[in-house]
Amino acid sequence: MLKRNLAFLYPFFAIVLWAGNVIVSRLSAHAIGPQAITFYRLLLAVLLMSLFVAGPAWRNRQAVWPHLGQFVILGFLAMCLFQSLSYLAAETTTATNMAVFTALTPLLSVGLSALLLGEPPTIGMVGGGFLSLAGLVYLVSSGTPGALLHEGVHVGDPLMLLAAVVYALYGVLLKRWNLGVTGWESTYLQALCALAIMFPAFLATPAPLRQLNRDTLPLIAYAGGLASVVLPFLWVRGVHQLGPNRCAVFMNLLPVLTAAGAIVMLGEPIRSYHIVGGGLALLGVAVAQIVRRPLLRRAALAVE
Repeated sequence: MLKRNLAFLYPFFAIVLWAGNVIVSRLSAHAIGPQAITFYRLLLAVLLMSLFVAGPAWRNRQAVWPHLGQFVILGFLAMCLFQSLSYLAAETTTATNMAVFTALTPLLSVGLSALLLGEPPTIGMVGGGFLSLAGLVYLVSSGTPGALLHEGVHVGDPLMLLAAVVYALYGVLLKRWNLGVTGWESTYLQALCALAIMFPAFLATPAPLRQLNRDTLPLIAYAGGLASVVLPFLWVRGVHQLGPNRCAVFMNLLPVLTAAGAIVMLGEPIRSYHIVGGGLALLGVAVAQIVRRPLLRRAALAVE
């Protein structure tokens, strides 16, 4: 019993590190270019993982080679596009908003699984989707939905929503493709592919926005070490011992922990619309995870 309870610490501390990474994204805004910090974090992560993954991955190269194209796609989605969009979004939205959008990933994954994998939509997915949509509208409109018609939204909010969709697609493809390698080898190979993809973008970044200094080095160290190596280790361990569904529930803690960090480190105020809108969005995610009754079965019974 004690061992099982301790296993819950793996996803919890993974989410703590993820919340810290959102704060790092906000701190990096305007200090370093999104392509540059993405490249540097990948470079550091690859160097660290090479110490214990390069050898096994090389010995397993016969199994790796047929899936190289898939590793390229996965690395591009999760480690290039998602990260770059997150850093761009951080320039014009709050850390709390970023965390709420990221926490929608499980709900978006359910929706994409229905579209791409043919998994039947559930009552929870539809109901939770409407709840989350209502919460997001309330959140991004600062509690006045009618203002969206006149003032629009901050650019960072739709960028962060797009980032969440990208990460959900990554999760669905990872589930669909049987890559025949360990979790660490998969992460390492994706990072290698992503590093190669980001190199031209890094070279195209203006020199002032890719300089290393005392302000950017700690951010890169956190993003490349803790968030890119330690966090995946904790999450994989949690999934191994608790299962993916139980770990996914911990995503709901991300906005709470991020908001706490934003108050302390960034001085971001928490308004009532953060609580109401973010709460509705997370409630929608929870409904989608808990209520798994197929929607079509209910419709079929109604017809009969």
